[in-house]
Amino acid sequence: MNIYELDTPCVLIDEEKMISNISRMAKIAVQNRVNLRPHTKTHKVPEIARIQVDAGAAGITVAKVSEAEVMADNGLTDIFIAYPIIGEIKVRRVIELNKRIRLIVGVDSLEGAKALSDAALTSGKKLEIRLEIDTGMQRTGVLYDQAKELALEILKLKGLNLTGIYTFRGLIYNGKVTDDCEAAGFEEGRLMADLAEDMRSNGVPIQDVSVGSTPTSEYAAQIPGVTEIRPGTYVFNDSKLVALGVCSIEDCAASILVTAVSKPVKDLIIIDGGSKTFCMDTPVKSNPGYLEGHGYIKDHPELVFERFSEEHGMIRIKAGQESEIQIGDKLQVIPTHICTAINLHNKAYLSNSGQVVKELPILTRGMVW
Repeated sequence: MNIYELDTPCVLIDEEKMISNISRMAKIAVQNRVNLRPHTKTHKVPEIARIQVDAGAAGITVAKVSEAEVMADNGLTDIFIAYPIIGEIKVRRVIELNKRIRLIVGVDSLEGAKALSDAALTSGKKLEIRLEIDTGMQRTGVLYDQAKELALEILKLKGLNLTGIYTFRGLIYNGKVTDDCEAAGFEEGRLMADLAEDMRSNGVPIQDVSVGSTPTSEYAAQIPGVTEIRPGTYVFNDSKLVALGVCSIEDCAASILVTAVSKPVKDLIIIDGGSKTFCMDTPVKSNPGYLEGHGYIKDHPELVFERFSEEHGMIRIKAGQESEIQIGDKLQVIPTHICTAINLHNKAYLSNSGQVVKELPILTRGMVW
């Protein structure tokens, strides 16, 4: 069927654009001789993860044990859980998964490493781990200047194989949030490559140096010593990345199809998608190329996605402009943050040239740990 015959709201994925995005990042990895291990937090679909691997990805990244389990159940065999594993139940599940696939897990504390060590010893199979480094985000990760000391302590534990370090730095440069993706990526790569070299010179056999987000991977990958990049959003892109200059609107592969359900006054259109359909993120107004509103409405520059409640989206017609949109018309909206928007839906529709190709269940959406 034609995409505009679908009931709304629903997620649309343009197959051609998605494949182009996947191919582009794979080429970046090859050109810089680094591994690509995409984060599947964006699409949450095993079938898309397999497409990424077939295109050259060394493996995939997830954030939760449950996501890793679903991906493994659907044929993915090289998975990095880029999150500290804490808690007896999670540790037990990790150990079971480690028997089935190549599994890497994150640690950022001696307490967490000890729990994994004890469980791995009992299982009889070593567990591969990477040490998470806080390079400025101030969330999980051992502080940069304490990483070497912690790594040396972890090396004393049996049952673990410490193979690398990883970070998520985001768009930070010189300690401050920035729009300069190139500067942020180069600094991220240098920080981690320098740390890895320092750790090696002190007896910590670091092999893998894993970095990068969609805005920074292209640049971090160019730093000698970086071995792996982990972008996620690139598979679809979104309007926030457009605002940052990372991609163009034409590179955005995913959108939310909605219907205009009401037009109470001449400059206001109500759609059947609100906070339970989209996400709460909005672009930063100071960003170059700022796109106003909660998402970009394709083919309708006269419209601004101004606000929403749970089930209603309010679209304003810009002052001095007119719109031909009438009740019952359907619109495609590219959200500001596609990752959180995808997590609100049970399925997506893969399309090509405006025709529905396949229904894709979003199997790891809403997963508990």
